[in-house]
Amino acid sequence: MTPLACDYALEVVNLNKAFDGLTVTQNVSLAIRPGERRLIIGPNGAGKTTLFNQISGDMRPTSGQVKLFGTDVTLFAPYKRAHLGLSRTYQIITLFSGDTLEHNVTLGLLGLRSSRWQMWRPLSFYGDIATEARRTLDAVGLLHLAQHPVSDIAYGEKRRVELAMALAQKPRVLLLDEPLAGLSNTERSQVKSLIASIPRETTVIMIEHDMDTALDLAETVTLLNYGRVIVDGQRDAVIADERTRELYLGA
Repeated sequence: MTPLACDYALEVVNLNKAFDGLTVTQNVSLAIRPGERRLIIGPNGAGKTTLFNQISGDMRPTSGQVKLFGTDVTLFAPYKRAHLGLSRTYQIITLFSGDTLEHNVTLGLLGLRSSRWQMWRPLSFYGDIATEARRTLDAVGLLHLAQHPVSDIAYGEKRRVELAMALAQKPRVLLLDEPLAGLSNTERSQVKSLIASIPRETTVIMIEHDMDTALDLAETVTLLNYGRVIVDGQRDAVIADERTRELYLGA
């Protein structure tokens, strides 16, 4: 399924999510243009990851709409959103630790193909998919570790594997949930460079607490607090807003 041309890559319209009597997102609306670099910020518990989960289909909203390139995907399963060009990483790394880096990326790619993975078949059986997995690992500087199990590599390298899995799907909208969390300064610089190199054909929406690094990558910023959009707009205007300083920057 090929997305149609649309003014917005992603639209979130009056999104609400409530469970156990607690409202986590409240009338959240966003309109993000193709190629935009959007940063989502807010205190812990503001509803940022819950919002991502609703956009990706990991969690169904109580009410409201999610649109990808003009298509209402609110009731779509995650794999259907992936076929429309949505990919994501997670705050908590989700990799198969006993499998090799190459195998992890290949499995991610198979989710977008009609062929199904069979555990008794070698990766070479999948031909172009295995080749694409290695190409993507090379792009994130990990080809030399392709045959190593994920359990053997450093935390920062695991972050890059997860990013490779997302990028291998050639997403048109990429959600990054705290991609710099827990990284050393060197690792942070490496991942920042990778994010900065993502082509403009891909819209990037990122949750991140490392403000110095994240603001270098962002053009627009949305501040959430208690599940509501408090400030939304161009980066410099949002950061200068008194509400942002009061609720998040502490200045």
